[in-house]
This record gives sequence, structure tokens and C-alpha cells, in this order.
Amino acid sequence: MLGPRKIKYRKPQRGRMPGKANRGVDVSFGEYGLQAQSNGWISAREIEAARRAMTRHIKRGGQVWIRIFPNKPVTTHGSENSMGSGKGSLDHFVTVVRAGRVLFEMAGVTEDLAKEAMRLAAHKLSVKTKFINKERGV
Repeated sequence: MLGPRKIKYRKPQRGRMPGKANRGVDVSFGEYGLQAQSNGWISAREIEAARRAMTRHIKRGGQVWIRIFPNKPVTTHGSENSMGSGKGSLDHFVTVVRAGRVLFEMAGVTEDLAKEAMRLAAHKLSVKTKFINKERGV
């Protein structure tokens, strides 16, 4: 799974995610893209599951780009722990996604095949998404 090699702070604060994305909003590498329509956290497991769903559907033809990277650590307490006793240990990594961000891109396949592959990938993600086309914008 994806994750950073080194992180500056082991246990960062949760932060906020208001507004829309102001970068990474255009299809840059491929012909088709999957764009987030809502804000949220996407875990490394979700990214990997979506990538697998896409590459299996296109039968490893074409090319897939992952435009997001999980670099934010999330901590959790174990189950049945009492309140207090400090912050929990590192559990997994997520990426903060705002509305408008392009999550995945694809090229080298037909539009119908790309649309179906992106639909399968969208079911694996915890944010609302939309299929976009480079030349048409939608």
C-alpha cells in the first residue's frame, strides 16, 4: 500500500477541509479522469482497491495515473480502551481530498471502457465522484 517513507510529525492534528480544490483540477496526463465531487479523506486501502478495479477491468491495457498520495497519518485507540491516556498510535495513512480534485486518470482505452472502469473504481472510494473527459471537460 501507499505511504510516505518519512513524515515530519508522527501524530498531526486532524485539520479542516472547507472549500474546493484549487490545484489538480484538470486532466493533465491521460484522456479521461475521475474527479471528486465532495470533500473527504481517502485511505491508502481505498486508493489501492480502486486502482486494482480499474486495471483489472481494462485487462492491463492502456495506462492509469494515480494523482493523489496518502501522506497524512491517522491515529486510533484500541477497542475497549478508556478515555484519556493520550493520543493513540499510528493506524493508517489518508489523503485529504477537496471537491474538484482529479483522483485518477486513464489513457489508451476507449471512452466506454474507461467510463466503466472508473465507475467500478468510484464504488471503492468514500467520496462522490464524476467521470470527466479531457477534450470535452465533462
